[in-house]
Amino acid sequence: MSVDIGNRLRHLRLARNLSQRELAKRAGVTNSTISLIESNSANPSVGALKRILDGIPIGLAEFFAFEPEAPKKAFYAAEELVEIGKGPISYRQIGENLFGRSLQILKECYQPGADTGKVLLVHEGEEGGIVLSGRLEVTVDDERRILGPGDAYYFESRRPHRFRCVGPVPCEVISACTPPSF
Repeated sequence: MSVDIGNRLRHLRLARNLSQRELAKRAGVTNSTISLIESNSANPSVGALKRILDGIPIGLAEFFAFEPEAPKKAFYAAEELVEIGKGPISYRQIGENLFGRSLQILKECYQPGADTGKVLLVHEGEEGGIVLSGRLEVTVDDERRILGPGDAYYFESRRPHRFRCVGPVPCEVISACTPPSF
């Protein structure tokens, strides 16, 4: 039996209206620790998980017994998309609760010059997207392409990758990844 600790933690944190930063402060861990756990990029020890759960507060037994309902909502107005990005990159997600979902869909907006960082991203799953406007430089492994409106990408996310807006105007992309990685 596999338990999705990251999405379970994110769901409980959001249900209690806590930011990652606030939960990290309460638990005495770094904000990046919460982020890595919620994205399933890090697996906490039992002791670390207990300390984090004390910040919610919820016990270990209740955390593992908790089964939130899977989202049943099928339609979302533009203003209902949830902002999960920061700074010069906006990630607007369909649905705030991804618990139990195997697909994440985003409307991304990169400001001119914005990028995902010098360190290439690597995680499990697959991702793809279609550029709506602007120009997006996509690097996958040693290959780099500049994509314009209508161009698309699709690759296994364990291949090192990076995204960067090139040109003087913002770049908008509709993307999907499985499993959810934010």
